[in-house]
Amino acid sequence: METERKHRMGKKVVVGMSGGVDSSVAAYLLKKQGYEVIGVTMQIWQSETKCEVERKGGCCGISAVEDARRVAEVLDIPYYVMNFRAEFKRDVIDYFVREYRLGRTPNPCIACNRFVKWEALLQRSLLLGAEYIATGHYAQVHCLENGRYALGLSKTAAKDQTYALYNLTQRQLSHTLMPIGAYEKPEVRAIAAAAGLPVAAKPDSQEICFVPDGDYARFIDESTGEPSAPGDFVDTAGQVLGQHRGITHYTVGQRKGLGIAFGEPRYVTALRPETNEVVLGTGKEVFASKLLADDVNWMAVSQPEIGTKLRCRAKIRYNHGGADCEVLMLPDGKIQVMFPTPQRAVTPGQAVVLYTEAGIVLGGGTIER
Repeated sequence: METERKHRMGKKVVVGMSGGVDSSVAAYLLKKQGYEVIGVTMQIWQSETKCEVERKGGCCGISAVEDARRVAEVLDIPYYVMNFRAEFKRDVIDYFVREYRLGRTPNPCIACNRFVKWEALLQRSLLLGAEYIATGHYAQVHCLENGRYALGLSKTAAKDQTYALYNLTQRQLSHTLMPIGAYEKPEVRAIAAAAGLPVAAKPDSQEICFVPDGDYARFIDESTGEPSAPGDFVDTAGQVLGQHRGITHYTVGQRKGLGIAFGEPRYVTALRPETNEVVLGTGKEVFASKLLADDVNWMAVSQPEIGTKLRCRAKIRYNHGGADCEVLMLPDGKIQVMFPTPQRAVTPGQAVVLYTEAGIVLGGGTIER
């Protein structure tokens, strides 16, 4: 144990501090383990007037800086605020708007993790002489026997964030520490309280940070200056059922808020931006037994050869419990994922993330259809 501690002594790590309890405890634990810790808050908000999310415990605005600075003072570590507005606008907000206008349902947190919280922060951290970056995410980094780095499930199953981190690269993972992945959430709060951290009881953030009211369609309309055009609701046979408000108002699997009544529940089963149609189907029609995914990132293994079949488990959204599946490698790096038990609301634009039975992330990609 003492040899391990000496190995850590003097190694510099930049901790991304959101002002919340998780990243604060991550910084505390790493300092306790002997690392030279530097706290950094990533300034990503686009307009200070739009930071109402802060009153709800958000992670990206002005009060995050105030809370993180107070924690850094308690821990007696250097603290800085770094400007990542341009990267966040390009890689997260613009992507979010573009995907919704194309009839897909993106996960902006995945894009933020890959391109901002890791790639952009890592580049600057390495320039500072740091060997690692660290966050308060609920996941664990493993170096496998095959020499590859992969994420494993957090001890806190309900808080596990591996789904939103599936597309981190081998280089990023080799420079990443996630110290709270080995703790339950109540343990993290207890550590914060015992250490006298001022954010021990701070609520967790919930909503997408740049859309605090959850009205994605309004945000997209305002961002583009082009309100989403009304169009037709159609059934799976193409029969017109009524008028919708614009495809940015809908997502696959949605039942409420359609503004149209039927004798039985109807669900959004597809969005067709090329014809500006929203397809409605029955409860049975919202289930699918297979999906196609592209932009695949392989983590625990290198990319399998075309025609290879893998048996594993897959999650098709953050709060999905996971399901057994068979994965077929296709040309151009795409994968087809087939489920013995049909899955509800397979949504283009969301991620499908593959896991081993032991809970190690094999890889994942973006659902195409």
